[in-house]
Amino acid sequence: MRWPEGAEPERSVVYAHNELVISAPRERVWRWLIRAAQWPEWYGNCGWLRFRNGDGPDLAPGTEFVWKTFGVRVRSRVVVFDPFNEIGWNATAFGLTAYHGWELDALPGGATRVVTEETQRGPLTALGRWYLRRGLLREHQHWLEGLARMAASGDPP
Repeated sequence: MRWPEGAEPERSVVYAHNELVISAPRERVWRWLIRAAQWPEWYGNCGWLRFRNGDGPDLAPGTEFVWKTFGVRVRSRVVVFDPFNEIGWNATAFGLTAYHGWELDALPGGATRVVTEETQRGPLTALGRWYLRRGLLREHQHWLEGLARMAASGDPP
């Protein structure tokens, strides 16, 4: 994972790591992952998502978006974008700063290993670190499972 300076796991209050092998080609998994406009349709922890500056429906380098996750309005910007390999965005909300990254590795036989990691810092994060980490691990697993379902259905529209 290409961590932005200051967002590394060893410098963060909360760190979560999830991974899943998805039975679909990496290119298809990538296309579903970057189609952020559709996250609310298949990822239950994304209440809504709005692009800023006329961006979307896909994430791209520098894309800015505002979304509701964990019941909180969060502002994000894509800061790492390596097509079919890695994507990451920062996230800011009251009392927290975070970084969420994804890595995709093609496996023999056409499957894809997907790793997602998030770090968080800030005063509210420090107060709720135990609760936040458990929630991140649970919801990121749901996100991976939803991504696997969508990739199994074919390419995004």
